[in-house]
Order: sequence, then C-alpha cells, then structure tokens
Amino acid sequence: MNKISLITAGLMAVFAVGAQAAPAMMSTEWTAQACDAWNKDATLTDGLGDKWIKNDKGRGYKIIHLYRTDCGEATKTEMKIVAKDGKAMCVYGGAVQNTNLDSSADYVMHAETKRWNEMGAGEYGPMKAMAFGRLKFNGPKMEAMSVMGPFEAFLRLPGKIPGDQACPAK
Repeated sequence: MNKISLITAGLMAVFAVGAQAAPAMMSTEWTAQACDAWNKDATLTDGLGDKWIKNDKGRGYKIIHLYRTDCGEATKTEMKIVAKDGKAMCVYGGAVQNTNLDSSADYVMHAETKRWNEMGAGEYGPMKAMAFGRLKFNGPKMEAMSVMGPFEAFLRLPGKIPGDQACPAK
C-alpha cells in the first residue's frame, strides 16, 4: 500500500468508530438519553418540581411510559421521575420496570413516529396533539392540563435527541 492509501484507510477507520448510529427513537438506550436531557431542561425540572411531582400517591416517584404506536406497545419504555431538592428529576430511563401504573399519578403516551417527529420539531404542542388525536394519552388529564409548558418541553425531546427511525427491538 502506498502512503496515501494508508492515510485514507486510517482516516476511514477513525470515522467509522466515531460515526456510531443513533439508537432507535424510544428504545431503551434513547430513553436513557431522554432522562439525561430531562435533567438538563429547567422547564421540566423546575416546572414540574412543585405540585406535579408531589402527586406520586405516596410512592416517592411518578412513571411515564412512552412508545411509538406504529412500533407496538411491546416496545414501550419507561422514565422514573422523583422529587429532589425541589425539582422533578429523572432517575431512570430504559426498559419498563413498573408494569402496574396508577392512572391518577402515572402516564402512558404514544403516537405514530411521524407525530413524535412533528411534536419534537415544535410543529405543534400538547393541546393540538391531544385535540386531534395525534398523541394518545393515559393519566391524570387535569394535572397534565395544568402543566402545559413543561408538557410541551417533554414532547420536544424527540427533536433534541437523535433517534433512528427504525422501530426499537422488542
């Protein structure tokens, strides 16, 4: 091999290592990244740090399950949110650990991939998403209505965290 070929091969190897594919949107790996992003977003941590996080039914946490409708309920992932120093902090993002949710405190949200992408891009917020059935939602609806700003910040996470459009592995 000549010198140019060796340099080219070396550069290609470096770029191949650095160019890892993003995890599938709403996979367990993606949800772990969403948990980290949650904790860096003051709209979520501070905006939900008052009465929203206190509605935990005495368990010390709230659970959010999320998935892409077109990928199926079996691909559902989980975020666990706790009160910490007056903030709503995500302490876990990944595979479902809590299968029995309390619908008066916990949430399940799902939408078609196209809709998650639209909400993530800020094309519309939670009011339009729910009113037009683009976001399917189970949980305390009145509570969610009282925190629309933070709820919108949550729906923007798919636009902030790179995610492959292939369905997550089941």
